[in-house]
Amino acid sequence: MLLPAAASANNLTVSDAQIVSRSTANGTANIRFNLSWNNSWRNRNNRDAVWLIVKYSTDGGASWRHARLKSAGVNPAGSSTGTGTPITLTVPADKAGAFAERAVEGNGSVTVTSAELVWDFQANGLSASDTARVRVVGVEMVYVPEGSFFAGDQAVSSAAFKQGSADNDPWLIASNSAFNVNGAVSDGFYYQGAGNPGENGSGDSFTVSAAFPKGYAAFYVMKHEITEGLWTSFFNTLSAPQKINRDVTDADGKGSDAAVQRNTVQWSSGAAVSDREDRAMGFLSWMDGCAFADWAALRPITELEFEKAARGKEVEAVPGEYVWGNLTVTAADAVSGAEEGAETVTTLNANAHYGAAAIAGGDGSQGPLRAGIFATAESAKTQAGAGFYGAMEMGGNLAEHVVTVGNEAGRSFGGSHGDGELTTRANYEGNATNSDWPGIDTDATRGVTGAEGSGFRGGSWSDAAGRLRTSDRESAAATDASRQGTYGFRAGRTAS
Repeated sequence: MLLPAAASANNLTVSDAQIVSRSTANGTANIRFNLSWNNSWRNRNNRDAVWLIVKYSTDGGASWRHARLKSAGVNPAGSSTGTGTPITLTVPADKAGAFAERAVEGNGSVTVTSAELVWDFQANGLSASDTARVRVVGVEMVYVPEGSFFAGDQAVSSAAFKQGSADNDPWLIASNSAFNVNGAVSDGFYYQGAGNPGENGSGDSFTVSAAFPKGYAAFYVMKHEITEGLWTSFFNTLSAPQKINRDVTDADGKGSDAAVQRNTVQWSSGAAVSDREDRAMGFLSWMDGCAFADWAALRPITELEFEKAARGKEVEAVPGEYVWGNLTVTAADAVSGAEEGAETVTTLNANAHYGAAAIAGGDGSQGPLRAGIFATAESAKTQAGAGFYGAMEMGGNLAEHVVTVGNEAGRSFGGSHGDGELTTRANYEGNATNSDWPGIDTDATRGVTGAEGSGFRGGSWSDAAGRLRTSDRESAAATDASRQGTYGFRAGRTAS
Protein backbone atom coordinates (compact mmCIF):
# COMPACT_ATOMS: atom_id res chain seq x y z
CA MET A 1 0.00 0.00 0.00
CA LEU A 2 1.56 3.25 -1.03
CA LEU A 3 1.27 6.79 -2.04
CA PRO A 4 2.35 10.45 -2.16
CA ALA A 5 -0.17 13.34 -2.32
CA ALA A 6 -0.89 16.77 -0.89
CA ALA A 7 -3.83 19.10 -0.43
CA SER A 8 -3.95 22.73 0.60
CA ALA A 9 -6.39 25.39 1.76
CA ASN A 10 -5.97 29.01 2.85
CA ASN A 11 -2.74 29.30 4.92
CA LEU A 12 -2.77 25.52 5.32
CA THR A 13 -0.58 22.79 3.86
CA VAL A 14 -0.91 19.04 4.29
CA SER A 15 1.97 17.37 2.46
CA ASP A 16 3.88 14.13 1.88
CA ALA A 17 0.96 11.89 2.81
CA GLN A 18 2.01 8.26 2.60
CA ILE A 19 1.27 4.85 4.04
CA VAL A 20 4.25 3.93 6.18
CA SER A 21 3.22 0.71 7.86
CA ARG A 22 0.39 -1.79 8.04
CA SER A 23 -0.80 -4.47 10.39
CA THR A 24 -2.23 -7.54 8.70
CA ALA A 25 -3.53 -8.82 12.03
CA ASN A 26 -5.37 -5.59 12.91
CA GLY A 27 -6.37 -4.58 9.41
CA THR A 28 -4.82 -1.15 9.88
CA ALA A 29 -2.26 1.08 8.24
CA ASN A 30 -0.48 4.18 9.50
CA ILE A 31 -0.73 7.29 7.33
CA ARG A 32 2.11 9.75 7.84
CA PHE A 33 1.95 13.40 6.74
CA ASN A 34 3.34 16.87 7.41
CA LEU A 35 1.07 19.69 8.53
CA SER A 36 1.47 23.46 8.79
CA TRP A 37 -0.73 26.51 9.00
CA ASN A 38 -0.40 30.19 9.93
CA ASN A 39 -2.13 32.48 12.43
CA SER A 40 -3.04 29.65 14.78
CA TRP A 41 -4.02 30.19 18.41
CA ARG A 42 -5.17 28.55 21.61
CA ASN A 43 -6.27 30.54 24.67
CA ARG A 44 -8.46 29.91 27.69
CA ASN A 45 -11.62 30.68 25.70
CA ASN A 46 -11.23 28.92 22.39
CA ARG A 47 -8.83 27.73 19.73
CA ASP A 48 -8.47 27.09 16.06
CA ALA A 49 -8.02 23.64 14.56
CA VAL A 50 -7.53 21.74 11.34
CA TRP A 51 -10.07 19.05 10.49
CA LEU A 52 -8.21 16.24 8.75
CA ILE A 53 -9.88 13.66 6.53
CA VAL A 54 -8.33 10.81 4.59
CA LYS A 55 -9.42 9.74 1.12
CA TYR A 56 -8.13 6.55 -0.49
CA SER A 57 -8.08 5.07 -3.98
CA THR A 58 -7.56 1.47 -5.02
CA ASP A 59 -7.72 2.08 -8.77
CA GLY A 60 -4.80 4.43 -9.32
CA GLY A 61 -6.72 7.59 -8.51
CA ALA A 62 -9.69 7.03 -10.82
CA SER A 63 -12.05 7.01 -7.83
CA TRP A 64 -11.75 7.96 -4.17
CA ARG A 65 -13.46 6.75 -1.00
CA HIS A 66 -13.53 8.02 2.58
CA ALA A 67 -11.16 6.31 5.02
CA ARG A 68 -12.34 5.29 8.51
CA LEU A 69 -9.89 5.74 11.35
CA LYS A 70 -9.28 2.99 13.86
CA SER A 71 -9.92 4.48 17.30
CA ALA A 72 -11.68 7.51 18.77
CA GLY A 73 -10.24 9.77 21.46
CA VAL A 74 -7.38 12.17 22.05
CA ASN A 75 -4.12 10.91 20.53
CA PRO A 76 -5.56 7.41 20.13
CA ALA A 77 -3.31 4.36 20.26
CA GLY A 78 -1.01 4.04 17.27
CA SER A 79 -1.33 7.67 16.16
CA SER A 80 1.51 10.17 16.44
CA THR A 81 1.54 13.94 16.88
CA GLY A 82 4.90 14.08 15.11
CA THR A 83 7.64 16.59 15.82
CA GLY A 84 7.56 20.37 15.87
CA THR A 85 4.74 22.43 17.37
CA PRO A 86 3.02 20.37 20.11
CA ILE A 87 -0.45 19.35 18.93
CA THR A 88 -3.22 16.95 19.85
CA LEU A 89 -5.07 14.72 17.42
CA THR A 90 -8.69 14.15 18.44
CA VAL A 91 -10.73 11.52 16.60
CA PRO A 92 -14.51 11.82 17.20
CA ALA A 93 -16.80 8.86 17.82
CA ASP A 94 -17.69 8.33 14.16
CA LYS A 95 -13.96 8.05 13.30
CA ALA A 96 -14.51 10.05 10.13
CA GLY A 97 -11.48 12.30 10.62
CA ALA A 98 -9.39 14.03 13.26
CA PHE A 99 -8.99 17.53 14.70
CA ALA A 100 -5.39 18.76 14.93
CA GLU A 101 -5.05 21.51 17.55
CA ARG A 102 -2.34 23.24 19.57
CA ALA A 103 -1.70 21.21 22.71
CA VAL A 104 -0.94 24.26 24.87
CA GLU A 105 -1.83 27.95 24.83
CA GLY A 106 0.00 29.99 22.24
CA ASN A 107 -0.30 31.65 18.85
CA GLY A 108 1.49 31.93 15.54
CA SER A 109 2.44 29.34 12.95
CA VAL A 110 2.12 25.60 13.47
CA THR A 111 4.61 23.26 11.81
CA VAL A 112 4.43 19.51 12.37
CA THR A 113 6.50 16.83 10.70
CA SER A 114 5.62 13.13 10.49
CA ALA A 115 2.26 13.11 12.24
CA GLU A 116 0.39 9.82 11.86
CA LEU A 117 -3.22 8.64 11.82
CA VAL A 118 -4.29 5.00 11.95
CA TRP A 119 -6.52 3.91 9.08
CA ASP A 120 -8.84 0.97 9.68
CA PHE A 121 -8.69 -0.29 6.10
CA GLN A 122 -10.47 -3.48 7.10
CA ALA A 123 -13.52 -1.39 8.08
CA ASN A 124 -13.45 -0.03 4.54
CA GLY A 125 -13.64 -3.56 3.16
CA LEU A 126 -10.00 -3.82 2.09
CA SER A 127 -7.41 -6.47 2.81
CA ALA A 128 -3.68 -6.19 3.39
CA SER A 129 -3.04 -7.41 -0.15
CA ASP A 130 -4.85 -4.45 -1.70
CA THR A 131 -2.79 -1.60 -3.12
CA ALA A 132 -3.99 1.89 -2.26
CA ARG A 133 -2.99 5.49 -2.40
CA VAL A 134 -4.15 8.15 0.05
CA ARG A 135 -4.84 11.87 0.25
CA VAL A 136 -5.01 13.79 3.50
CA VAL A 137 -7.16 16.93 3.18
CA GLY A 138 -7.27 19.67 5.80
CA VAL A 139 -9.96 22.26 6.56
CA GLU A 140 -9.23 25.19 8.90
CA MET A 141 -11.76 25.38 11.75
CA VAL A 142 -12.57 27.49 14.81
CA TYR A 143 -13.85 26.05 18.09
CA VAL A 144 -17.01 27.66 19.51
CA PRO A 145 -17.42 26.65 23.18
CA GLU A 146 -20.64 25.66 24.92
CA GLY A 147 -22.59 28.50 26.47
CA SER A 148 -25.55 30.85 26.42
CA PHE A 149 -25.80 33.65 23.89
CA PHE A 150 -28.21 36.26 22.55
CA ALA A 151 -29.84 35.96 19.14
CA GLY A 152 -31.19 39.29 17.92
CA ASP A 153 -30.14 42.93 18.32
CA GLN A 154 -33.10 44.95 19.64
CA ALA A 155 -34.80 44.48 16.25
CA VAL A 156 -32.47 46.97 14.54
CA SER A 157 -31.59 44.36 11.91
CA SER A 158 -34.20 43.21 9.45
CA ALA A 159 -36.45 40.41 10.81
CA ALA A 160 -34.13 39.94 13.81
CA PHE A 161 -35.15 37.52 16.54
CA LYS A 162 -36.93 39.21 19.46
CA GLN A 163 -38.95 38.30 22.55
CA GLY A 164 -42.37 39.62 21.59
CA SER A 165 -44.34 41.63 19.08
CA ALA A 166 -43.71 44.74 21.20
CA ASP A 167 -40.61 43.49 23.06
CA ASN A 168 -37.43 43.95 21.03
CA ASP A 169 -35.06 42.21 23.46
CA PRO A 170 -33.21 39.35 21.75
CA TRP A 171 -33.75 35.65 22.33
CA LEU A 172 -31.60 34.15 25.07
CA ILE A 173 -30.45 30.68 24.03
CA ALA A 174 -29.52 29.14 27.38
CA SER A 175 -29.68 25.38 26.76
CA ASN A 176 -30.06 22.66 24.17
CA SER A 177 -33.67 22.11 25.21
CA ALA A 178 -36.61 22.54 22.87
CA PHE A 179 -38.43 25.86 23.05
CA ASN A 180 -41.72 27.21 21.76
CA VAL A 181 -41.94 30.26 19.56
CA ASN A 182 -45.22 32.02 20.17
CA GLY A 183 -46.48 34.63 17.78
CA ALA A 184 -49.22 35.86 20.08
CA VAL A 185 -47.69 36.05 23.57
CA SER A 186 -44.47 37.69 24.69
CA ASP A 187 -42.78 34.67 26.23
CA GLY A 188 -39.16 35.15 25.23
CA PHE A 189 -39.31 33.73 21.71
CA TYR A 190 -41.21 35.62 19.03
CA TYR A 191 -40.77 35.19 15.29
CA GLN A 192 -41.02 37.88 12.64
CA GLY A 193 -40.60 36.74 9.06
CA ALA A 194 -39.09 38.64 6.17
CA GLY A 195 -41.80 37.68 3.70
CA ASN A 196 -39.95 34.80 2.08
CA PRO A 197 -42.14 32.14 0.39
CA GLY A 198 -42.79 29.14 2.63
CA GLU A 199 -41.65 31.00 5.74
CA ASN A 200 -43.53 31.13 9.02
CA GLY A 201 -44.59 34.74 9.35
CA SER A 202 -45.17 37.01 12.32
CA GLY A 203 -47.92 35.65 14.53
CA ASP A 204 -47.23 31.99 13.77
CA SER A 205 -46.26 29.59 16.54
CA PHE A 206 -43.96 26.59 16.31
CA THR A 207 -41.44 24.51 18.27
CA VAL A 208 -37.68 24.40 17.82
CA SER A 209 -36.79 20.85 18.83
CA ALA A 210 -34.05 19.71 21.17
CA ALA A 211 -32.30 18.06 18.20
CA PHE A 212 -32.00 21.30 16.21
CA PRO A 213 -28.47 22.75 16.67
CA LYS A 214 -29.05 26.04 18.48
CA GLY A 215 -25.47 27.18 19.08
CA TYR A 216 -25.56 26.46 22.82
CA ALA A 217 -23.62 23.19 22.49
CA ALA A 218 -19.95 23.38 21.53
CA PHE A 219 -19.22 23.10 17.84
CA TYR A 220 -16.55 23.78 15.25
CA VAL A 221 -17.10 26.06 12.27
CA MET A 222 -14.89 26.62 9.24
CA LYS A 223 -12.51 29.52 9.79
CA HIS A 224 -13.06 30.64 6.20
CA GLU A 225 -15.66 30.27 3.50
CA ILE A 226 -14.89 27.44 1.09
CA THR A 227 -12.06 28.58 -1.17
CA GLU A 228 -11.51 27.73 -4.81
CA GLY A 229 -8.55 25.54 -3.84
CA LEU A 230 -10.55 23.60 -1.28
CA TRP A 231 -13.42 23.22 -3.74
CA THR A 232 -11.17 21.77 -6.46
CA SER A 233 -9.59 19.40 -3.91
CA PHE A 234 -13.11 18.13 -3.25
CA PHE A 235 -14.27 18.15 -6.86
CA ASN A 236 -11.26 16.25 -8.16
CA THR A 237 -12.00 13.20 -6.01
CA LEU A 238 -15.48 12.76 -7.53
CA SER A 239 -16.49 10.35 -10.26
CA ALA A 240 -17.27 11.72 -13.73
CA PRO A 241 -21.08 11.59 -13.20
CA GLN A 242 -20.75 13.21 -9.78
CA LYS A 243 -18.65 16.01 -11.27
CA ILE A 244 -21.36 16.81 -13.80
CA ASN A 245 -23.85 17.61 -11.01
CA ARG A 246 -21.27 19.64 -9.09
CA ASP A 247 -19.91 21.58 -12.08
CA VAL A 248 -20.22 25.31 -11.36
CA THR A 249 -18.93 26.21 -14.82
CA ASP A 250 -22.00 24.88 -16.65
CA ALA A 251 -25.03 26.83 -17.82
CA ASP A 252 -26.66 26.58 -14.38
CA GLY A 253 -23.62 28.23 -12.81
CA LYS A 254 -21.21 30.80 -14.17
CA GLY A 255 -21.54 29.31 -17.69
CA SER A 256 -17.86 29.61 -18.58
CA ASP A 257 -14.34 28.49 -17.79
CA ALA A 258 -13.32 32.14 -17.90
CA ALA A 259 -13.26 34.25 -14.74
CA VAL A 260 -16.82 35.34 -13.97
CA GLN A 261 -17.41 37.56 -10.94
CA ARG A 262 -13.84 36.67 -9.97
CA ASN A 263 -14.49 32.92 -9.90
CA THR A 264 -11.60 31.27 -11.79
CA VAL A 265 -12.53 27.57 -11.55
CA GLN A 266 -12.24 25.73 -14.86
CA TRP A 267 -13.47 22.26 -15.80
CA SER A 268 -14.55 20.35 -18.88
CA SER A 269 -13.15 16.89 -18.11
CA GLY A 270 -10.53 15.33 -15.85
CA ALA A 271 -9.34 17.57 -13.04
CA ALA A 272 -10.71 21.03 -12.30
CA VAL A 273 -8.22 23.85 -11.81
CA SER A 274 -8.30 27.30 -10.25
CA ASP A 275 -6.08 30.30 -10.92
CA ARG A 276 -6.86 31.75 -7.46
CA GLU A 277 -6.92 28.92 -4.93
CA ASP A 278 -7.12 31.22 -1.87
CA ARG A 279 -10.13 33.17 -3.18
CA ALA A 280 -13.51 32.50 -1.60
CA MET A 281 -15.59 30.24 -3.84
CA GLY A 282 -18.72 31.82 -5.31
CA PHE A 283 -21.44 30.16 -7.40
CA LEU A 284 -22.13 27.50 -4.75
CA SER A 285 -25.72 26.31 -4.51
CA TRP A 286 -27.17 24.82 -1.34
CA MET A 287 -26.75 21.33 -2.81
CA ASP A 288 -23.14 22.10 -3.76
CA GLY A 289 -22.36 23.17 -0.20
CA CYS A 290 -24.11 20.16 1.29
CA ALA A 291 -22.20 17.84 -1.03
CA PHE A 292 -18.92 19.34 0.16
CA ALA A 293 -20.00 19.09 3.81
CA ASP A 294 -20.98 15.42 3.46
CA TRP A 295 -17.76 14.59 1.59
CA ALA A 296 -15.71 16.31 4.32
CA ALA A 297 -17.65 14.56 7.16
CA LEU A 298 -18.91 17.97 8.31
CA ARG A 299 -22.46 19.42 8.23
CA PRO A 300 -24.30 22.64 7.44
CA ILE A 301 -24.59 25.15 10.29
CA THR A 302 -27.83 26.74 11.44
CA GLU A 303 -28.60 30.42 11.54
CA LEU A 304 -28.52 30.30 15.35
CA GLU A 305 -25.02 28.82 15.22
CA PHE A 306 -24.08 31.60 12.81
CA GLU A 307 -25.11 34.21 15.38
CA LYS A 308 -23.30 32.40 18.19
CA ALA A 309 -20.07 32.13 16.18
CA ALA A 310 -20.26 35.82 15.30
CA ARG A 311 -21.44 37.31 18.62
CA GLY A 312 -19.90 35.03 21.25
CA LYS A 313 -21.40 33.55 24.38
CA GLU A 314 -22.95 35.66 27.14
CA VAL A 315 -22.20 38.89 25.27
CA GLU A 316 -24.93 41.50 25.23
CA ALA A 317 -26.02 42.28 21.70
CA VAL A 318 -25.07 45.72 20.43
CA PRO A 319 -28.06 47.09 18.47
CA GLY A 320 -27.24 46.87 14.77
CA GLU A 321 -23.77 45.40 15.34
CA TYR A 322 -21.71 43.77 12.65
CA VAL A 323 -20.16 40.37 13.17
CA TRP A 324 -17.03 41.83 14.79
CA GLY A 325 -19.15 43.29 17.60
CA ASN A 326 -19.57 47.00 16.85
CA LEU A 327 -20.91 49.47 14.29
CA THR A 328 -17.59 50.15 12.53
CA VAL A 329 -17.59 49.03 8.90
CA THR A 330 -15.57 50.18 5.89
CA ALA A 331 -15.82 48.64 2.44
CA ALA A 332 -12.77 47.33 0.60
CA ASP A 333 -12.38 48.59 -2.95
CA ALA A 334 -8.68 48.18 -3.78
CA VAL A 335 -5.95 45.56 -3.40
CA SER A 336 -2.20 45.59 -3.77
CA GLY A 337 -0.09 42.85 -5.29
CA ALA A 338 -0.77 39.96 -7.61
CA GLU A 339 -3.73 37.97 -6.30
CA GLU A 340 -1.79 34.79 -5.63
CA GLY A 341 -2.42 34.47 -1.89
CA ALA A 342 -0.40 37.33 -0.43
CA GLU A 343 -2.34 40.34 -1.74
CA THR A 344 -3.58 42.92 0.75
CA VAL A 345 -6.43 45.41 0.87
CA THR A 346 -5.18 48.98 0.50
CA THR A 347 -8.45 50.77 1.29
CA LEU A 348 -7.87 52.66 4.54
CA ASN A 349 -9.50 50.93 7.55
CA ALA A 350 -11.38 48.45 5.32
CA ASN A 351 -12.66 45.41 7.23
CA ALA A 352 -15.35 43.95 4.94
CA HIS A 353 -16.16 43.47 1.27
CA TYR A 354 -19.62 44.74 0.34
CA GLY A 355 -21.39 47.40 -1.72
CA ALA A 356 -20.73 45.88 -5.18
CA ALA A 357 -17.44 47.73 -5.55
CA ALA A 358 -15.30 46.81 -8.54
CA ILE A 359 -11.90 46.01 -7.10
CA ALA A 360 -9.09 48.33 -8.15
CA GLY A 361 -5.71 46.65 -8.59
CA GLY A 362 -4.98 42.95 -8.76
CA ASP A 363 -7.41 41.12 -11.05
CA GLY A 364 -10.02 43.88 -10.75
CA SER A 365 -13.72 43.26 -11.41
CA GLN A 366 -16.59 42.52 -9.01
CA GLY A 367 -16.60 39.42 -6.84
CA PRO A 368 -15.17 37.92 -3.64
CA LEU A 369 -11.71 38.48 -2.21
CA ARG A 370 -9.33 35.86 -0.87
CA ALA A 371 -10.26 34.23 2.40
CA GLY A 372 -8.82 35.96 5.46
CA ILE A 373 -7.58 38.97 3.52
CA PHE A 374 -8.27 41.50 6.31
CA ALA A 375 -6.41 39.59 9.05
CA THR A 376 -2.80 40.11 10.05
CA ALA A 377 -0.74 38.75 12.92
CA GLU A 378 -1.46 41.96 14.86
CA SER A 379 -5.05 42.80 13.86
CA ALA A 380 -7.88 42.88 16.39
CA LYS A 381 -11.22 41.45 15.35
CA THR A 382 -12.61 44.75 14.05
CA GLN A 383 -9.65 45.29 11.74
CA ALA A 384 -9.67 41.61 10.75
CA GLY A 385 -13.41 41.59 10.09
CA ALA A 386 -13.62 38.53 12.33
CA GLY A 387 -16.37 37.04 14.44
CA PHE A 388 -15.96 36.68 18.22
CA TYR A 389 -14.18 33.32 17.97
CA GLY A 390 -12.03 34.14 14.96
CA ALA A 391 -14.10 32.98 11.98
CA MET A 392 -13.34 35.29 9.04
CA GLU A 393 -15.63 37.02 6.54
CA MET A 394 -18.88 36.14 8.30
CA GLY A 395 -19.96 39.62 7.19
CA GLY A 396 -19.59 40.33 3.48
CA ASN A 397 -17.57 38.61 0.76
CA LEU A 398 -20.11 35.84 0.14
CA ALA A 399 -23.63 35.27 1.47
CA GLU A 400 -23.48 31.99 3.37
CA HIS A 401 -26.03 29.20 3.13
CA VAL A 402 -27.45 28.25 6.56
CA VAL A 403 -30.27 26.11 7.93
CA THR A 404 -33.21 28.35 8.82
CA VAL A 405 -35.59 28.22 11.78
CA GLY A 406 -38.07 30.02 9.56
CA ASN A 407 -39.95 26.99 8.28
CA GLU A 408 -40.57 23.36 9.08
CA ALA A 409 -38.16 22.09 6.43
CA GLY A 410 -35.33 23.86 8.21
CA ARG A 411 -36.45 22.99 11.73
CA SER A 412 -36.40 19.28 10.80
CA PHE A 413 -32.61 19.43 10.66
CA GLY A 414 -31.12 17.14 13.30
CA GLY A 415 -27.46 18.07 12.95
CA SER A 416 -26.17 14.76 11.58
CA HIS A 417 -22.64 14.70 10.21
CA GLY A 418 -21.66 13.67 6.72
CA ASP A 419 -20.10 10.24 6.31
CA GLY A 420 -17.62 11.18 3.59
CA GLU A 421 -19.56 9.49 0.78
CA LEU A 422 -21.90 10.99 -1.83
CA THR A 423 -24.73 9.50 -3.86
CA THR A 424 -23.98 7.33 -6.87
CA ARG A 425 -27.58 6.75 -7.98
CA ALA A 426 -28.12 7.45 -11.70
CA ASN A 427 -29.13 11.05 -12.44
CA TYR A 428 -28.62 11.96 -8.77
CA GLU A 429 -24.87 11.48 -8.46
CA GLY A 430 -22.68 13.65 -6.24
CA ASN A 431 -25.24 14.74 -3.65
CA ALA A 432 -25.22 14.58 0.13
CA THR A 433 -26.89 11.54 1.68
CA ASN A 434 -28.15 12.92 5.01
CA SER A 435 -31.94 12.69 5.09
CA ASP A 436 -32.30 15.26 7.90
CA TRP A 437 -30.46 17.96 5.92
CA PRO A 438 -32.77 20.50 4.24
CA GLY A 439 -33.31 19.92 0.55
CA ILE A 440 -31.67 16.50 0.51
CA ASP A 441 -33.81 13.98 -1.32
CA THR A 442 -33.30 10.31 -0.51
CA ASP A 443 -36.24 9.24 -2.68
CA ALA A 444 -35.13 10.94 -5.89
CA THR A 445 -38.23 13.08 -6.30
CA ARG A 446 -36.59 16.51 -6.21
CA GLY A 447 -33.75 15.98 -8.66
CA VAL A 448 -30.58 17.89 -7.81
CA THR A 449 -31.90 21.35 -6.99
CA GLY A 450 -33.50 21.09 -3.56
CA ALA A 451 -33.02 23.93 -1.07
CA GLU A 452 -36.14 23.88 1.12
CA GLY A 453 -35.24 24.79 4.68
CA SER A 454 -32.11 26.75 3.81
CA GLY A 455 -31.44 30.46 3.73
CA PHE A 456 -28.60 32.98 3.90
CA ARG A 457 -26.73 34.96 6.52
CA GLY A 458 -23.88 37.44 6.50
CA GLY A 459 -24.38 39.33 3.25
CA SER A 460 -22.14 39.35 0.18
CA TRP A 461 -19.77 41.55 -1.80
CA SER A 462 -22.83 42.82 -3.70
CA ASP A 463 -25.01 43.73 -0.70
CA ALA A 464 -25.53 46.93 1.25
CA ALA A 465 -23.89 47.19 4.68
CA GLY A 466 -27.09 46.32 6.56
CA ARG A 467 -27.03 42.75 5.23
CA LEU A 468 -23.69 42.20 7.02
CA ARG A 469 -25.16 42.66 10.50
CA THR A 470 -24.95 39.67 12.83
CA SER A 471 -28.71 39.49 13.37
CA ASP A 472 -29.89 40.44 9.89
CA ARG A 473 -32.42 37.86 8.70
CA GLU A 474 -33.67 39.45 5.50
CA SER A 475 -32.77 36.29 3.56
CA ALA A 476 -32.55 33.80 6.44
CA ALA A 477 -35.44 31.72 5.10
CA ALA A 478 -35.08 32.59 1.40
CA THR A 479 -35.15 29.31 -0.50
CA ASP A 480 -32.88 29.61 -3.53
CA ALA A 481 -31.45 26.51 -5.17
CA SER A 482 -29.50 28.38 -7.85
CA ARG A 483 -25.80 29.13 -8.22
CA GLN A 484 -24.95 32.82 -7.95
CA GLY A 485 -21.62 34.60 -7.81
CA THR A 486 -22.61 35.97 -4.40
CA TYR A 487 -23.30 32.54 -2.80
CA GLY A 488 -20.73 30.71 -0.66
CA PHE A 489 -20.68 28.10 2.06
CA ARG A 490 -19.16 27.45 5.49
CA ALA A 491 -19.61 24.04 7.14
CA GLY A 492 -19.31 22.96 10.77
CA ARG A 493 -19.20 20.00 13.12
CA THR A 494 -20.62 19.32 16.56
CA ALA A 495 -17.82 19.00 19.13
CA SER A 496 -17.66 15.62 20.84
